[in-house]
Amino acid sequence: MTMKVHDYDEMLKEELKDPVFRKEYETLEEEFEVAMQVIDLRLKKGLTQKKLAEKVNTSQSCIARLESGTYRNLSLSFLRRVGEALGYQPHVKFEKLRAAH
Repeated sequence: MTMKVHDYDEMLKEELKDPVFRKEYETLEEEFEVAMQVIDLRLKKGLTQKKLAEKVNTSQSCIARLESGTYRNLSLSFLRRVGEALGYQPHVKFEKLRAAH
């Protein structure tokens, strides 16, 4: 059974009411955003994880970890290589820390 986007959005909205869940979600939000962008761009280019890995000169499992949103210790140089292979460049900026809830 496939979960509909509407169902997921409603579930997430409900879960975000929990302060502990919200804090963890916000902590990982940027990682998941990067992951979703890489997946979207890779699919638009018609590339498999393996083909993208070959273009980046890394392993398929490395690309899979990046796309999982849980890849720790990402370097800017690695993101640049992935971006170049996809025809994009990463954009990084500093923002003021959010106030504690």
